[in-house]
Amino acid sequence: MPETSAKPARKQAARKPSRAARAAASKTITIEQYRSGIGCNFTHKRVLKALGFRKIRQRVVRPDNPAVRGMVETIPHLLRIVES
Repeated sequence: MPETSAKPARKQAARKPSRAARAAASKTITIEQYRSGIGCNFTHKRVLKALGFRKIRQRVVRPDNPAVRGMVETIPHLLRIVES
């Protein structure tokens, strides 16, 4: 009888949870931009961009950690934390 080479069963790699699932698993805050960055310092505009804002009234969900809180406290005249 000829030998057949059966391939061993592959292990399925565990998938990384999506960004949304990771955000939901840890504590998060919702931030809203309510004023424009036009006319602000360049560093303030960079903070807006780093947080992911593009438009006024846009809301983003970010992890609640000291780094993000510090960025929000840098530009409190442009952002507000929304209670969810």
